[in-house]
Amino acid sequence: MRILMVHPHDICSSAEPWTRRVKCLAGELVKAGCQVKLVYFSLSLAERRKAHLLDGCEAIPLSRSPSLAVFLNNILKLISLGKQADIIHFQKCHHYASIPAIISAFINKKPLHYDWDDWEEMIWYESCGRNLHSRFVGFLFKALERLLPVLSDTLSVSSEYLRKRALSFGVKENNVFLAPVGAALDQFNPIVDGGRVKETHSITGPLVLYVGQLHGAQYIDLFIDAANIVLHKNSGITFMIVGEGFMEGNLKNLALRLGISDKVIFTGAVAHNEIPCYIAAADVCVAAFRDTKVTRSKSPLKIAEYMSCGRAIVASNVGEVRRMLGGVGILAEPDNATSLAEGILRLLDSKELRAQLGKFARARAEEKYNWPRTAANLLSAYQYAANGTVRHSK
Repeated sequence: MRILMVHPHDICSSAEPWTRRVKCLAGELVKAGCQVKLVYFSLSLAERRKAHLLDGCEAIPLSRSPSLAVFLNNILKLISLGKQADIIHFQKCHHYASIPAIISAFINKKPLHYDWDDWEEMIWYESCGRNLHSRFVGFLFKALERLLPVLSDTLSVSSEYLRKRALSFGVKENNVFLAPVGAALDQFNPIVDGGRVKETHSITGPLVLYVGQLHGAQYIDLFIDAANIVLHKNSGITFMIVGEGFMEGNLKNLALRLGISDKVIFTGAVAHNEIPCYIAAADVCVAAFRDTKVTRSKSPLKIAEYMSCGRAIVASNVGEVRRMLGGVGILAEPDNATSLAEGILRLLDSKELRAQLGKFARARAEEKYNWPRTAANLLSAYQYAANGTVRHSK
């Protein structure tokens, strides 16, 4: 099958790490025998890149410059690229990518697939507030996220919450396919050694880890508040936050105000291929969330990668988290640092429990939460969009 994938962000920039999903899925589709062209939109308005190969697929950069001429030119390019495709797949609702993809599918009479992995309207408001400009952009997100599921032939969603929203819009149930995040099982593996990470950061005792972007809708303050509670009961624990973002300064100030800055390590940006080493170094891995429309809508990548590494996990019970863990981790109450701390302490007190849950977590990742599995679900959606039959549904 010839697939034209369209993604609104820059797959070559470390500033937009959420492109991990589309890159992994494109690579798995190539392994499944598909021909994939992956169109992405460069973050730099000045830099001019050429098409290049990425994990066996042709990666094609376009400009996201906010100009009408560029927008029209991108439409023409996608129409041309769509002529040779069997299906056109686009991820997220950003207008400069989704509208050209829709037009290309319509002009070329090709089936259209929408990969809806986050509630972008709500992410925008949590990250940027609700001033006049934000409300205008938020309204655009809202309109597109309401229309795109209906306009597409098939739809993949990352969560049951988004599936129910799509059905409420009038999308037929057979047209909706579940496509949660996954982990690269060979890269995120229990045999990875985390000793170098502990040595680099001079960590001699237990380590509790959080991996994620340090921006709005991430709730790392809950992790730091939980660390404060744990450290008042056991000062020999080290906490580590792996990631970068505009909230890093505020989070460091929070740790300083709580008097625990010497016990909380901020690593800054870490290359994705190094993340398994950090997870492997941890005794406990944490995913902290509040119960919001954003967290109800997503399947958190960090949980899939924690599980794949066979680590003991404490995660806030919201959205897809319970479904993802399936009993292989400890659930904490959302927006509750005390509950998170209790889960962390329970795991730190029992090496046997950590080992048991880690073993079960790896098995769960192998069974369900991995990129080959998600790519197989996408192929089912493509097949259904093309001729109304399902190739293999999992």
